[in-house]
Amino acid sequence: MRQPNFWSQRSSFLSYLLLPLTCLWLLGTAIRGWIYTRKEVAIPVISVGNVNVGGTGKTPLTIALLQKLQEKGHNPHVITRGYGGNIKGPELVNEKQHTINQVGDEALLLSSFCKTWVARDRYEGARKAIQEGASIIILDDGHQNLTLVPSHAIVVVDAGNGFGNQRVIPSGPLREPLAGALRRTNLIVVVGTDTQAKIFTKQFGAVYDVPIIQAQLTVLEHGLSLNNQNVVAFAGLGNPLKFKITLQELGAKVNKFVPLGDHEIPSESFLYRLEKEAKKKSSLLVTTEKDAVRLNKAWKKKILTVPVRLKLNDWDLLERLIDMNK
Repeated sequence: MRQPNFWSQRSSFLSYLLLPLTCLWLLGTAIRGWIYTRKEVAIPVISVGNVNVGGTGKTPLTIALLQKLQEKGHNPHVITRGYGGNIKGPELVNEKQHTINQVGDEALLLSSFCKTWVARDRYEGARKAIQEGASIIILDDGHQNLTLVPSHAIVVVDAGNGFGNQRVIPSGPLREPLAGALRRTNLIVVVGTDTQAKIFTKQFGAVYDVPIIQAQLTVLEHGLSLNNQNVVAFAGLGNPLKFKITLQELGAKVNKFVPLGDHEIPSESFLYRLEKEAKKKSSLLVTTEKDAVRLNKAWKKKILTVPVRLKLNDWDLLERLIDMNK
């Protein structure tokens, strides 16, 4: 989602004005906590989540983790809520049969890497995964889940935004109070440049006793160089402008960039207009791997997908904190 500017301003009048609504949000969160009981399962569960609303890099980290676990001989399964879909589950995602309207875009993307379950009740989803042979579970967007107890909890943070003004929505960008959220956290993965990561670590590392690992989004080699290439691009991510920056870092000449809402499905008319503009400007039409999942087969053939992966600076620290050996 596109965050309002005052979410980064501690002294904002509008932020103070919205504090009564924040109290209502916290009351609703507390009531949900009283209603649900979290349960444990017999295999390790790694929760990948965030404290901020919007995109921070959870999906790239989930992909990086499951690939590392597969290298070590694990059979990881992902449990996700299936945001944007109407299936409550638990249901094993089939990328050839299920649609975005059924399971959401993230579930479809993740299902191409490993067995992925859509489950509003994460505990029931974990039980199904274990029955199907999972040796370890990655709980996607799991930091605020109320049904399954994680063995390890990783919080992903965008280094540029940090925790904003450190207030809970709608006064700020947080889903819950920061102190409570980080008490349940074993590791923070901060995604951004060296400078951004140093500023974040200096600000929060001394206050909260949680290990911090820096990571960067890198483009996966896909056979076509974008250096000096004219492109017209669109992205519907939590922070879509990151994709524009990535393209520019690759040397692409971004003639037009259209940010969409997080999880937004582009309309046919929108795609036709963008295709026409790309042809007019002799440009490639490009988008992200996550956005490509939302396209039909015809558009997937016309639009270049630029896949990104998360590169962690210290896998050794992560493996010391989380035993990944089978």
